[in-house]
Amino acid sequence: MGNCVRIYSDKKRSPASEEKSLLSGEIRKGDVAGDEYSGDQFTFSGSKRPTTEVKIKISKKQLEELLSMKEMHGLTLEQVLTRLMNGGDGVARSDQRSWRPKLQKPMLSGFIGYLFADLGSGVYHWGIDNYGNASTPVFGSQIDAFQGHHKWPWTITKRQFANNLHSLARVITYTVLPIDLIFHDQPVVMGFVGMASGCIMFSQQFHAWAHGTKSKLPLVVVTLQDVGVLVSRSQHAAHHRPPYNNNYCIVSGVWNKFLDEHKVFEALEMVVFFKLGLRPRSWDEPGVDWTEVSEDSPTTYFS
Repeated sequence: MGNCVRIYSDKKRSPASEEKSLLSGEIRKGDVAGDEYSGDQFTFSGSKRPTTEVKIKISKKQLEELLSMKEMHGLTLEQVLTRLMNGGDGVARSDQRSWRPKLQKPMLSGFIGYLFADLGSGVYHWGIDNYGNASTPVFGSQIDAFQGHHKWPWTITKRQFANNLHSLARVITYTVLPIDLIFHDQPVVMGFVGMASGCIMFSQQFHAWAHGTKSKLPLVVVTLQDVGVLVSRSQHAAHHRPPYNNNYCIVSGVWNKFLDEHKVFEALEMVVFFKLGLRPRSWDEPGVDWTEVSEDSPTTYFS
């Protein structure tokens, strides 16, 4: 460990002065009998006995943290060292476990964010599939694109990665940036926001993979689809069959069964109709706008 300095002294010093000297990082002759100092580490040798010598190695930072612990307040340095010798393993185990509760909550909030993103994608997809048109303010272009997607669903697999994601990425950036600035020191909030916003931004790519051919998709994507982490090809294919009013969620699809079996969207459509007088497109017989055009058709469409 490099050059070590062993310091011996017969001078007696108070425990308080010993603690102060050690915490400040100053090593002077006479600080602690039988000490070693190397770099930023201290080695404390217990009182020398004819047959036994006890050594405790601890860094300066660890020593400062140890002495600041509530249960160490009011103890002399000798008492602190005695506790270390008698129960050092317990302190180490406690320190090793300390990361677990700190990580559990952000991980849980991230999982909730993942579920929220799937639910949000379903609600949004249901809304633009059933209401509005190309002239609708703000959402008009997206409504028109989703209507076109029902007619030419295979085109989403032909677009470049950036083409599929750029619109959502712009919205996510403007939304998440101020949240990051405000809650950057809140791991639980950031766990939720990070996972939810990431899944929402990539939802169009998950959607594109759900239209892909299994043999042409990366193995990791197929595996994630098969285990239900990403929306599966078979599940999303049901959305593109009459009556076109189910399986709206496109992140993992985990909400689709619950929403469809409990007719959640049908209930929302009734509320919108009686409150606003708007009929959803799913109530009408599918017309030419909903009829899929095959990929080998002479008429092609790319948005």
